[in-house]
Amino acid sequence: MSQVYTYSDLITGRLVSRYKRFFADIELENGEVITAHCANTGPMTGVCKLGSPVLVSYHPSPKRKLAYSWEAIYLNEQWIGVNTSLPNRVIGHMLDRHLLPELEPYTNVKGEVAYGNEKSRIDFLLTNGENTSQRTYVEVKNTTWCMGSLALFPDTVTTRGQKHIRELMSVLTEDTSAALIFFINRGDCDRFAAGAQADPEYARLLKEAISKGVKVLPCRFAIEPPKITYLGLAELSE
Repeated sequence: MSQVYTYSDLITGRLVSRYKRFFADIELENGEVITAHCANTGPMTGVCKLGSPVLVSYHPSPKRKLAYSWEAIYLNEQWIGVNTSLPNRVIGHMLDRHLLPELEPYTNVKGEVAYGNEKSRIDFLLTNGENTSQRTYVEVKNTTWCMGSLALFPDTVTTRGQKHIRELMSVLTEDTSAALIFFINRGDCDRFAAGAQADPEYARLLKEAISKGVKVLPCRFAIEPPKITYLGLAELSE
């Protein structure tokens, strides 16, 4: 286990409502009700229970429409991360520290690189020294839906996610590999599977991608404010 991230300036409250995908009203401990940015635009299946304790971060800036960001929710005696912009930051730190041996060898990490036939951008491109033809394309997906100890992704139909799998399969060559990281943003899941109930096509594409050699890394994380701890890989289930 390894600590891979530290939150700063977290504030405790309770979830009052979540609406228009991007907004969450939260009552702080002092009774003030604030509106926080909700980075997760999906249905947030199982992780949006009104009245639950939540954590928000505070980022006052004239460049932001909302100064608060919703970071986590407390359910089933644990914190669950809900900020979908955070996993890329955490994985970026881990790649810089070479904490994912499954992706070795590489020497250079570059983020948000245009690639593929469907005008996509990969989360991370790993290259090895001066041999830029040896590369690994890495896509990251935030994962919070679960059934018991089984983490599932996605929790709704995601045409964007389907596209990303097709793109990852399309880059595979003798020198080029691809990896799909499922960032399991809760510590109670030790297995992972595609959310076939929510998106059968995504599940079909993921199975095809695995058969063609795309690496699937279901990475487990414990959310223990103010820290996030990496717990290793979950078991990949059918």
